[in-house]
Amino acid sequence: MSNPPLRVGVVAIGRNEGPRLEKCLDSLRLQGVKVVYVDSGSTDGSVAAARTRDADVVLLDMNTPFTAARARNAGFERLRQTSPDLAYIQFVDGDCEIAATWLPLAAAYLASHGDVAVVSGRRRERHPERSVFNMMCDLEWNTPVGEARYCGGDALMRIGAYAQVGGFRADLIAGEEPELCVRLRAAGWRIWRLDAEMTLHDADMTRFSQWWIRTLRTGYAFAQGAALHGAPPERHWMREARSARVWGGMIPAMVLVLFLIRWEWSLLLLCAYPLQVAHIALKGGGAARENWLHAVFLVLGKFPEALGQVKFLWRSVSGGPARLIEYK
Repeated sequence: MSNPPLRVGVVAIGRNEGPRLEKCLDSLRLQGVKVVYVDSGSTDGSVAAARTRDADVVLLDMNTPFTAARARNAGFERLRQTSPDLAYIQFVDGDCEIAATWLPLAAAYLASHGDVAVVSGRRRERHPERSVFNMMCDLEWNTPVGEARYCGGDALMRIGAYAQVGGFRADLIAGEEPELCVRLRAAGWRIWRLDAEMTLHDADMTRFSQWWIRTLRTGYAFAQGAALHGAPPERHWMREARSARVWGGMIPAMVLVLFLIRWEWSLLLLCAYPLQVAHIALKGGGAARENWLHAVFLVLGKFPEALGQVKFLWRSVSGGPARLIEYK
């Protein structure tokens, strides 16, 4: 007896992902699911590659600023129009390859847990050994198993729940997945992280400048998320935003002031940074080298995170349009 259809549709999004997109779509071709690829102005042949792999292609209007949230919403609308009988929708970034076992497992979980709106699994970095920045991504993806507050860009969602809260906020340039999860949880839904392989991600991040820009985007997301949902009881990303302001802004300002008054005091305050690195590293659960590198870049990352918050504040005050912050 053949297995029943999954009732799962997939929305893949991308912009100039090249071979990464081809791997993403190839991983889906044999799974018997409807695939919509939403392109945000690629110039590298991504659209042609998607069409040769039987994906339904949606081209975003280039006159409206691109965001991942906008692309996912457009893909959802296309799926709802062409396949109204679907129950679940898998969102995946175009630089990720979906594990062969993931969709049946995740769909079965949602089918048997009616109060769960979103389920995600383990997203791994394809080449964590190539750079400390790729390694940082792999550690970031390794979130705790069980009930969760948020998901990332790769997740299987219940279509009814997604539609109930209006999908992603299309104006967010970063942090759109946790923001969606805030609204889903407020509506009574639960978010779950399974102990299962889900996707293989290819950050291809080998330069310090790439890491800096990506971390700046994270700081921007912290500030915007706190502005939207920072009030009690949610207090969305308030702690993360405050940490970046303290370590990336307030302490450096205090060091500068103390240096002008008495330079010895400024050196004493600067010792807070290596002490924080040691505190984080000694609590790490990996190999010693991994723990120390992770700690160094977590602390160093407070500076671009603080700049990202400044960028969000300036955009809010000036009223300018939000633009993508791309590290690739």
